[in-house]
Amino acid sequence: MSGTVGPVVVVVSAILAIWYMAAVALNTPFQQEIYERASQTDVPLSQLVTDTLAQERPVLPAPHQVVVEIWNTTVEKKITSKRSLIFHSGITLSSTLLGFLIGTTLGILLAIGIVHSRVLDKSLMPWIISSQTIPILAIAPMIIVVLNAVGISGLLPKALISTYLSFFPVAVGMVKGLRSPEVIHMDLVHTYSASRVQAFWKLRLPYAVPFLFTSMKIGMAASLVGAIVGELPTGAVAGLGARLLAGSYYGQTIQIWSALLMAAFLAGSLVALIGVLEKQTLKRMGMAR
Repeated sequence: MSGTVGPVVVVVSAILAIWYMAAVALNTPFQQEIYERASQTDVPLSQLVTDTLAQERPVLPAPHQVVVEIWNTTVEKKITSKRSLIFHSGITLSSTLLGFLIGTTLGILLAIGIVHSRVLDKSLMPWIISSQTIPILAIAPMIIVVLNAVGISGLLPKALISTYLSFFPVAVGMVKGLRSPEVIHMDLVHTYSASRVQAFWKLRLPYAVPFLFTSMKIGMAASLVGAIVGELPTGAVAGLGARLLAGSYYGQTIQIWSALLMAAFLAGSLVALIGVLEKQTLKRMGMAR
């Protein structure tokens, strides 16, 4: 256990040290302007460092400022408050999970069709790959505007953007997984006169399960990004994307960083949850690694 924790502690400590040094370096020019306006000269280095790490609107907030902001907007605020990060995280989480569910289902269905149909493989797969070359920042406003024009607003448009980002890794991963059985095993199944459906359930799907969970982890992280991006074009008033937008409007960099760290924590928790589900599923299938 100590062999695992040690490297993590070293890496985290290095990140924090670099973060603090970068905060001092980036915030120093503005702090020096403050000293000049106040006619302060010969300011000790220790005071300069302390002041750069305590600015209300720093260029780069220090780690402790972000931690205090997260504490104040989670523990110190009611969950129902619109100033609560938990409230905004819940809004983003709902569209993330809905988009992930739709994207995963779509990805699995597309993969099954591609594996079992040469026509779909040759015609559909290139379009699936090409779809991911379109920047999400370009397509998100179009999706939001078009759906609003036909009376669809709220959760679904943001979920569809999450779907757009999450279905691709699942589709590609499942195609790889469903095609992963060895030729000798496929020949054995054919020897027993198994149908395509039986071959799918008895051979292809068990082989594809590890690929599916790996793809789902990538898809979940992408789905969260899609949900946040979906909250930006309409100037949303709720969600982590709304917190980022409001922070950028009013120069609240500490608010921006707290929302970013909360999004990272949320993504890490969701991916870890899929990892636990993967471990339990593979254990029940006798495929534990």
